[in-house]
Amino acid sequence: MLNIVKSGEGEKLVCALEGRLDTTTAPQLEAELKGALDDVKDLVLDFEKLEYISSAGLRVLLATQKVMNQQGTMVLKNVSDVINEIFEVTGFTDILTIE
Repeated sequence: MLNIVKSGEGEKLVCALEGRLDTTTAPQLEAELKGALDDVKDLVLDFEKLEYISSAGLRVLLATQKVMNQQGTMVLKNVSDVINEIFEVTGFTDILTIE
């Protein structure tokens, strides 16, 4: 299960993810972001309560990063050691901005 809490102000959007980002929930995140990124220049994904990410979740992050490269910035915050290790193993630490 994935819970997405969006909050935004002007050209900034913050999405707090809670639960698991996997094959089942990745399409949910993709759909949420697709309609929300039109006027966004500053996207923050808060992973504080994200427990797990699969390759399907990584694919959504990669696609979102490509969109944001065209129109602004994307930052991941509060990434746990477990998820950060997945980013390191897959080389995503070179692609994503992680704070």
